[in-house]
Amino acid sequence: MKQLSTILNSILVCVLVGILITLVLPNRDAQATVSMATDDNCDSSRAIHVSGTAVVNVTPDRALIQLGVQSNGATPSEVKFFNTNTIEDVIDRIKSFGIAAKDISTDRYIVHPIYENYNSLYIKGYRIDNVVAVTLRDVDQVSDVIVAALEAGANEVIDVELYTSELRKYRDQAREMAMQAAGEKAQALAKTAGASTGCVLTINENTWSYYNGWWSRDQQNLWVQNAVQNVNPTGPSGDRPQDGPVSLGQISIRAEVNASFSLK
Repeated sequence: MKQLSTILNSILVCVLVGILITLVLPNRDAQATVSMATDDNCDSSRAIHVSGTAVVNVTPDRALIQLGVQSNGATPSEVKFFNTNTIEDVIDRIKSFGIAAKDISTDRYIVHPIYENYNSLYIKGYRIDNVVAVTLRDVDQVSDVIVAALEAGANEVIDVELYTSELRKYRDQAREMAMQAAGEKAQALAKTAGASTGCVLTINENTWSYYNGWWSRDQQNLWVQNAVQNVNPTGPSGDRPQDGPVSLGQISIRAEVNASFSLK
């Protein structure tokens, strides 16, 4: 009886081993097939390294203006009175262009004592520097708003910053163009060498933007760029310079891609 039980256990073990072999071997063969197919397209021992560059030139559709009112007075109350009245006149004039209150904010408010001379501790008066930041959603208003603010009493134009509200969109566009340029370059070089490109092994990317004034928009070094695209706004500004002290120019959004492709 014991001998029969031993024989049955041995048969059961053999059956289980057979089942495991049946289940495992096809998977291993399939994995080997997939690995072989992948290795055919992604042989990292044979690779080509290329770079692609793209620039998208965009006309600004937003402006940030910093306007200042500097006032002097003999006492803190006096200088505050003069400065408050003037800055209110400036803001009212700015609002007359249809600019919302949310787009006008105090950027800096500083009170300085004015001394008799550099070494003196005697205070002969006070000075207030009051700076407001104005966001313009219509860039055609830049010059007119500046002139109107100066006429209303502002005596400083601290800064005018032009930018695009769709920077993310154009960054993605520049990246796509740069990667396409890198891929086309890799294919051309591989073909010249009697090979072809396989899979992408590595990608390194760098993107930044910078402003070009109207006078410098055509001074870019186009010889090092693989792709350049000019994007004009759909608004009334178009691609023309403005009448007045401020011209729109263009914002250049540049992307660089370094990529490695396998060779086959």
